[in-house]
Amino acid sequence: MLEVLHKYSKLILSWGLVFALISAIICLILPWQYSAETQVLFISSDKNGVDPYTQSKSAERIGENISQVMKSTDFYQKVMKNTSHTLNKDVWNNLSERSQRKKWNKDVTANMIYGTSLMNMVVYSKDKKEAVNLANAISGTLSTYGWEYVGGNVTIKSVNSPLVSVIPARPNFILNIIVGFVVGVLISGLWVIRYKKHNLFS
Repeated sequence: MLEVLHKYSKLILSWGLVFALISAIICLILPWQYSAETQVLFISSDKNGVDPYTQSKSAERIGENISQVMKSTDFYQKVMKNTSHTLNKDVWNNLSERSQRKKWNKDVTANMIYGTSLMNMVVYSKDKKEAVNLANAISGTLSTYGWEYVGGNVTIKSVNSPLVSVIPARPNFILNIIVGFVVGVLISGLWVIRYKKHNLFS
């Protein structure tokens, strides 16, 4: 089998490059989105003698719950009503409710950084400025209204301003090209093994 693959290695690599090129073309056609990354800190305010480690773990658990609440219609509406930052609301208002939820869950992601009580949030938008504005609106909404979802024993504080990506974060050009190349190599390699092996030893 190795002898077959070696003999047709140029063919296999050529098809890998073809698939990589196709992936690159698809990336150029798809809408480009920039990302804005920011962090908020969860601070437990419990005064009942709970040790710092337990408070930190409690804050992480609350952060996990908040990351799910951020997907809700209630939180989305609070962000849209936020007047502290200018948002292009037409992007959202022109969508049906189903499309709004789908786009919101796709363009707004959040996850806890364990051991730090920090939540990392990444927002995607076609425009760099809009990505930053939306990230600021979300972190500001969390700081102002987050207590409604967890009670009054936790303070949510924005600790990092949004950092916008220099190049489009979606689609991921490098990753997609690498995946395209690997897929092309695998497909052509399997084809060579199946259809050329007999020719080589006949």
